[in-house]
Amino acid sequence: MKKTTSLLLLLGLALAGRTSAIEPADVKPVKNLIVLIPDGTSISTVSTASWYQWYKNPDRPNLAIDPYLCGTVRTFSSNAPIGDSAPTTSCYMTGHPSRTGYIATYPPADPGNDIFPVDSTRAYQPMITLLEAMRLVQNKATGLVFTCEFTHATPADCSAHSYSRKRYDWIAPQMVHNDVDVVIGGGTSLLDADGEAYLKSRGYNVYRDDLAGMRADEGSKMWALFGKRDMAYDLDRDPAKQPALEEMARKAIDKLSKNENGFFLMIEGSKVDWAAHGNDPVGLLTDYVAFDKACAVALDFAKKDGQTLVVVVPDHGNSGFSLGRRDCKGYDKLTKDQLFSFVTNVKCTAQGFVEKLNAAPATAVQQIFRDNAGFELTDEEMQTLYNCKDYKSSPIPEDKRSEKESLAALYSNSLYGFVAKLLTSKTCFGFTTGGHTGEDVILAAYHPAGTIPMGVHTNFELHRYMAAALGLTGKPDELTQEYFVPHTEVLKGYKYSIVPPKTEKGNPTLMVKGRKQQLTISPFTNIIRLGKKAKDEARLSTVIVYVDKNNTFYLPRSITKYLD
Repeated sequence: MKKTTSLLLLLGLALAGRTSAIEPADVKPVKNLIVLIPDGTSISTVSTASWYQWYKNPDRPNLAIDPYLCGTVRTFSSNAPIGDSAPTTSCYMTGHPSRTGYIATYPPADPGNDIFPVDSTRAYQPMITLLEAMRLVQNKATGLVFTCEFTHATPADCSAHSYSRKRYDWIAPQMVHNDVDVVIGGGTSLLDADGEAYLKSRGYNVYRDDLAGMRADEGSKMWALFGKRDMAYDLDRDPAKQPALEEMARKAIDKLSKNENGFFLMIEGSKVDWAAHGNDPVGLLTDYVAFDKACAVALDFAKKDGQTLVVVVPDHGNSGFSLGRRDCKGYDKLTKDQLFSFVTNVKCTAQGFVEKLNAAPATAVQQIFRDNAGFELTDEEMQTLYNCKDYKSSPIPEDKRSEKESLAALYSNSLYGFVAKLLTSKTCFGFTTGGHTGEDVILAAYHPAGTIPMGVHTNFELHRYMAAALGLTGKPDELTQEYFVPHTEVLKGYKYSIVPPKTEKGNPTLMVKGRKQQLTISPFTNIIRLGKKAKDEARLSTVIVYVDKNNTFYLPRSITKYLD
């Protein structure tokens, strides 16, 4: 433990002693910011995707981001060198490292393990994000584009606050009530009737699995959601039902750029990360290539616009993916054709195979693999498939399926895992884990005046660079102390009580009595109720957040104006 602590302290000192090639004071101001995040993308994924694209399209030897690569970013949690999407993107947005699973929320101290000092008095405090700061201070338009469900970690990091990324019941209403102008992505089942009603009352057009509606929409405020949870992988996507990330990016930019004050837009290639977790090389490479096309849209706009900063950066690495694998004999001498012919001809991801296999009888298995991957299963591979617990068409009863009857190298219990391993076995690609990894990630940037962040940066240094470009240096912290203040501090001198929730899944209510007014405050929206009967309402500039860990409501200081 002492050795680990010492190493982390040395890392902290090393990072703290570095200077950026571009200091915040030297960054030229811009009007707009587009942040593109290929979730869970390791450097090896980017380089292999480049080979994949070049092999499949000989006239495209380079990725869109290639001319703009300028450095790397060291991403980490407050108390661990390897982070998940929640604290890493949170840090880009707030300027503070946080813990695994934390969405734009200040972490508790972890003495002996914190990489940089953590203020224990701020534990669980929501932190203002760049999206929120740009809206609050500069009245800029804001947008989120992604292919996961809208409550997932990365889009949530921009527009919600929670110490648990799993609390969709807390995150969803915050994202609705944070008045993000344009939201395009997955999650039709997660936008409830109340959320949709609020959006429509605020002038939003709301589309659910309505591609034509999204395309035809000319309003300034829109939510367009596709798929009950996540959207399809790009390779599996039905273009008549779901848009490509490239089109989603173009639609969002077109809408947001009409705001004369400027805009903030986050675009996430969400499922690069999911394919990495699943060790699916086909989904990994094709979804990254689809993400790069969205980068091209953003970069083309920025170069024409002359007022837009574009930053391309993953939140963390994933899977230990490699071009080359130890048990693939002679892999380092293989030609482009030998390395990429197979994978570029596969017509669906591992998830796509799962859906096809479960929708067809077992007699169709060989045809499915012939049509979509150009090979047939061996007898041993077929038996492994039959023994997958979630293979719906298996001729073997579920209670009779067994790992012993399967190939050890391919058996994973799940049908997805089997297909992913099978596809990987036909390549010389490798994976070391199904989880996140701690290597530095790529950084690409375009700035109209050329003041880009060169070299190696930490995740909080990258935040400072973006904040400086927007004229918001230090502002997120200032705004946090204005809008997310513990109720015990804001309501000193007032009578108040916290009323427990009526149901197990409900939230408590904060009741406050002023000299002339009474407030009923429910968490995770920007609406407060006025009067003893709570018939009237007022809308705040930010959402109210409740944290059960410390039984605290976080409120704007200005809320007292409604009491007096």
